[in-house]
Amino acid sequence: MTNNKSPRITGISWGKCEVEGAGQYKDAKLWPGGSRAWDWNETGTSHSPGVQQADVEELVEHGAQKIILTRGQTGRLKVQQSTIDWLNEQGVETQIMKTKTAVKEYNMLAESEPVGALIHSTC
Repeated sequence: MTNNKSPRITGISWGKCEVEGAGQYKDAKLWPGGSRAWDWNETGTSHSPGVQQADVEELVEHGAQKIILTRGQTGRLKVQQSTIDWLNEQGVETQIMKTKTAVKEYNMLAESEPVGALIHSTC
């Protein structure tokens, strides 16, 4: 996809994240111009210690200048400090919040900014 606008999230519920133009995922990676399923098995991610640098590199490579990281619906997913440090080194503004709040923030930013997100739709 050559469009550099970040796709909107059109629906979020337990186990389902619906993304404009892409359908639905359980967990999602979104960036300016696209999205795909976020498969934790690719990087060995787990709730603890949490989101790793390898999980966010793709978002930065696709031009995200701001990144929203979700902690899940109940806040169970952690984010490694090394991930936050790496994003800071890249000059990427990062926000971390529970899923429903994160989706609202992401959609607001997606209207006008190159934003990326990791959306965890459960716990």
